Amino acid sequence: MSCTMPLPPTRPALRARYDRRRQELVDVAATVFAEQGYQATSMDDLSEATGLTAGGLYHYIDGKEQLLFLICDELLQPLLVEARAIVDRGGPPEGVLRTLVRTWVLHVQEHRTHMLVFQQERHVIERDPRWSTVRDHRKQFERLLDGVLKRGVQEGDFTFADRGLTLLSLLAMVNSTPQWLNPAGRLNPTRVADGFCDIILATPPAPAAR
Repeated sequence: MSCTMPLPPTRPALRARYDRRRQELVDVAATVFAEQGYQATSMDDLSEATGLTAGGLYHYIDGKEQLLFLICDELLQPLLVEARAIVDRGGPPEGVLRTLVRTWVLHVQEHRTHMLVFQQERHVIERDPRWSTVRDHRKQFERLLDGVLKRGVQEGDFTFADRGLTLLSLLAMVNSTPQWLNPAGRLNPTRVADGFCDIILATPPAPAAR
């Protein structure tokens, strides 16, 4: 069931408060979806977790499905903005890559529940037209990352046997961190990010002589 939610307030102070409360709702929903699963979570569960009445929930969202889109887009859109800024600042390819991957791993760690929901529940909404925004943000980020790898190769700083496979490997490594990275453990996000970069930047062995 979904309802038509009212328009957000237009006055700056009220809009800021509205956006902040909506953000809190999205973050709580990410935690609940990650723990219980999207399908098993009811609007009553969200109401209990947020302290909002059903009417209060529909003041910020038009239904549970919209929350899923907001969780996925919140994971990707801010990261894309940060990634663009890092790439635009320029610098040696290795420095750009390491800064980008550190920012990425930290973002994924800080949005661990969002990442888990994205991985577990994306199949629910992948066919919805609204998913195109999430997909586009993901593709833009991947192109930025590949652009850094490509520039490193062109400038002679990086050597990859297969750049496309390297990109996929880096995506897989970072995207897996919510499954195992312990914030209280010996590995912090910076060490993890640098370790990933060390792995992909290791020069591949030369082909065996025939």
